[in-house]
Amino acid sequence: MAIISVTSTSVAVNPLKQSQTVGAVLAFLGVKGMMPLLHGSQGCTALTKAVLVQHFGQTIPLSTTAMTEVATILGGEERVEQAILTLVQTSKPEIIGLCTTGLVETRGDDMERFVKEIRHRHPELDYLPIVLVSTPDFKGTLQDGFAGAVESIVKEIPQKCSKQNACPTQITILASSAFTPGDVQEIKEIVTSFGLEPIVVPDLSGVLNGHIEDSCSAITANGTTLSQLRSIGSSAFTLALGESMRGSAQILEKRFNIPYEVFGELTGLAAVDRFLQALVDISGVGVPEKYRYQRRQLQHVMLENHFYFGCKRVALALEPDLLWSTVYFLQSLGVQIHAAVTTTRSPVLEKLPIPSVTIGDLEDFEQVAVGSDLLITNSHAVAIAQRLEILLYRQGIPIFDRLDANQFTKVGYRGTMQLLFDIGNLFLQAETKVKH
Repeated sequence: MAIISVTSTSVAVNPLKQSQTVGAVLAFLGVKGMMPLLHGSQGCTALTKAVLVQHFGQTIPLSTTAMTEVATILGGEERVEQAILTLVQTSKPEIIGLCTTGLVETRGDDMERFVKEIRHRHPELDYLPIVLVSTPDFKGTLQDGFAGAVESIVKEIPQKCSKQNACPTQITILASSAFTPGDVQEIKEIVTSFGLEPIVVPDLSGVLNGHIEDSCSAITANGTTLSQLRSIGSSAFTLALGESMRGSAQILEKRFNIPYEVFGELTGLAAVDRFLQALVDISGVGVPEKYRYQRRQLQHVMLENHFYFGCKRVALALEPDLLWSTVYFLQSLGVQIHAAVTTTRSPVLEKLPIPSVTIGDLEDFEQVAVGSDLLITNSHAVAIAQRLEILLYRQGIPIFDRLDANQFTKVGYRGTMQLLFDIGNLFLQAETKVKH
């Protein structure tokens, strides 16, 4: 059981966390025909867009209500209405994801009333789902915003279905912010190999995986479709990937009586075994031979290379869901967790099998990471790694100085092997430098 400590400083000197709006927009980008709309100033939207463009290296559809000083004082309802009508005319979205920012949350705009009255004045918008999520950037983190957006989606869009329309092979997969587009693609391939039809919410694999579209569009061209979202009520089971997705799974259970199971990690031999066993139980289909073979490969790789990891000291600074899965994977290889820093409170933190976790920023991380053999966090820690003369392995958001941030896969037996090789090669590199 980990002891949770909170940094005593009143300001973040070297921030680790990203704002809730970044997480909410990221979740909305996994829905086809989506236009995320931030209700706030242009600066709030620009900062959110900058982080995502920097990380994914591609254009990000994003709009703003462009609140001015006068609009902030008088109220933002007119701005929201104007923005929605303009988007409908110019971009023709199938769904709008409406996010609040710190500016309007501080003012106290009644966003639910805004949306209700806009719909009353414009019945022609009845066809258009508007998913509202509260994402003030003065509290919470990327993971919180992402989870909040997914919860709003499953509250707003899925429709009830009759027992005759229930699909025994359809399952809903709720993937947290800890999973990259490459991870989501691998998860979909694993699930479909059991004869199941997955609906991934949100499905980032078709949007932010670095490919060229046939045509240019102002809205998201791929992702979870609106028809898929509406059919979630007919799913036989929900797989929540990451503790932050538990709330969304519980909403689906309450609305549609769909059972669920939460998987905190899909990296590591035991974790993947549990996931595949769940798919066997749901589908009644045995594990395909290719995954049996990949499992034997992973066992061989772990046996052959465990001595590179034994007793190595690693310091991590990650969002809670990603921290949880990374800690368990490293400990399965004999690694010692030297220090752990995260961004926000989560039920998983106290359950971590490490002495303590600090909720803080990268300044706190630099202090507690002294004496480590490896740092694992995002690209903002490059200067810290240089000052401490410790190798850095990049995980989380943003990663802007590596080429494969969106394609990277760490889930399943194959993804676990890739992660093992990547970290093992860094340890090998460090040993080689010492010898020379």
